Amino acid sequence: MNVFDRNINIDALFRFSQISHSTQVHLKNVYSSLAVCMFVAAAGSYVHVVTRLLQGGILSVIGSLAMMFWLAMTPHNPETEKKRLGILAGFAFLTGVGLGPTLDFVIAVNPSIIMTAFLGTSVIFICFTLSALYAKRRSYLFLGGTLMSGLSILFLMSLMNIFFGSLMLFKAHMYLGLIVMCGFVLFDTQLIIEKAENGDKDYVWTRRKKKSKT
Repeated sequence: MNVFDRNINIDALFRFSQISHSTQVHLKNVYSSLAVCMFVAAAGSYVHVVTRLLQGGILSVIGSLAMMFWLAMTPHNPETEKKRLGILAGFAFLTGVGLGPTLDFVIAVNPSIIMTAFLGTSVIFICFTLSALYAKRRSYLFLGGTLMSGLSILFLMSLMNIFFGSLMLFKAHMYLGLIVMCGFVLFDTQLIIEKAENGDKDYVWTRRKKKSKT
């Protein structure tokens, strides 16, 4: 039998039979708002880096935190959906402005780092998200405790390196952080699915939590 004569059904790649239709719609809302927030955050960074109309700093951090708390305090219902999306966009914009000083430093070192980081993050996020979607339900939820322990270790390593200034410790922190964040993509994606299957369709707040990790 010639393997090249077989029919390949591309549509099968986009079938998630283990996920209900309502949850699939919820996931579309989550990732649509994710894409919009990425563009809004990019606009915020552009304002800092290019136009200099707003400067990232302590005020942008306070503003983004205020937006986050405002979003958390606003109830989830159809009447407040547009308002909550506006608050989310404000949070994304101020977060982008807050990244401005970091981008200034990166541009001074090597501007190509920004595109490399963006493409690398996108590939990792897409691959691990698809892994969580195709995997058996709840198969990655057990990672929650391990990932939180990993965050605690990362915090302690950062604290220790303030005093030791070790390059080896810095690199260990960087690669361990990458592994932990990849694990959170798996964990959070399946957690979103499980909550949606149990009736939690608040894609706006879900989106805020997912953005804070990406």
